[in-house]
Amino acid sequence: MRAAVFDGPGEIGIEEVQTPEVEAPEEAIVRVTHTAVCGSDLWFYRGESDREPGSRVGHEPMGVVESVGADVRSVEPGDRVLAPFSVSCGECEFCRKGLHTSCVNGDSWKGAQAEYVHVTNADGTLVRVPDRHADDESTLEALLPLTDVMGTGHHAALSAGVEAGDTAVVVGDGAVGLCAVLAARRLGAERIIAMGHHEDRLDIAESFGATETVTERGEQAVERAQELTYGGANHVLECVGAASAMNTAIDICRPGGTVGYVGVPYGVDESGLDVFSLFSDNITLQGGVAPVRAYAEDLMADVLGGTLDPSPVFTKTVDLDGVPEGYRAMDERDAVKVLVRP
Repeated sequence: MRAAVFDGPGEIGIEEVQTPEVEAPEEAIVRVTHTAVCGSDLWFYRGESDREPGSRVGHEPMGVVESVGADVRSVEPGDRVLAPFSVSCGECEFCRKGLHTSCVNGDSWKGAQAEYVHVTNADGTLVRVPDRHADDESTLEALLPLTDVMGTGHHAALSAGVEAGDTAVVVGDGAVGLCAVLAARRLGAERIIAMGHHEDRLDIAESFGATETVTERGEQAVERAQELTYGGANHVLECVGAASAMNTAIDICRPGGTVGYVGVPYGVDESGLDVFSLFSDNITLQGGVAPVRAYAEDLMADVLGGTLDPSPVFTKTVDLDGVPEGYRAMDERDAVKVLVRP
């Protein structure tokens, strides 16, 4: 089969690799029909995080089950499925409490930007799409973000404590930040202020429910957000991961408020985190890697019911041969998120 491979910073190749097979009773093989390039993929693409050259890439698969092991009960060949960005068993202590990303039997994808993926725990990981929606392309594109960015944006909103009638500030205009706007609206926020630097992305944020936007940078951005929120917001959603974004979130959080953080942290150790402000203003910092498997069914019900559609985050579509161009487009901010149809 063919798969996308990391060849080094700025270099993604498409290579022939071994087609996976079921090797254990709890496993499955899925033929990938839709996947995506993630903003977190850009860290290794830019050489800002370690990754072994020659390793396969991608972690957001959707497709059709090809084969299953003898113990698999939740899906069967021919089923349409989506899968969160991490593999989980669904049965351990942490899965039972909804923290699938800490699964003691967890696993990571060996490259979902490919023609097939090997699922090491099918029952705990795969989410079956009802048959009546299995071939509706617009619905499938709306469901694909549930593999990562929509579930991650939802985790930011929940972690920040967003409820009906609240004012929320979203830091970041990438796909996760845009989905966080959707999530805050879904939870009933009355005012949603989206902070970012790209007009086209903030246009999407407004279509998703943002009531105001902030385009300033640095201290001016903090001042503008504080002005709009009369001194700070009780609920701030940090969706970038850079130290500057985290400190911005802390600076605009009202004393006693909560920062829900889901941005993959890079540069925080080197640049420093304003822990003193957290301490002095009794600001709660809550979040982390999103257990998107815990949210999949609820979010899917809203997508299938027509009340949730995160698909506009996909602003470019490529086939498998176009994955290298997809990385380039996201790296150069020519695309918010790239949809891949192998």
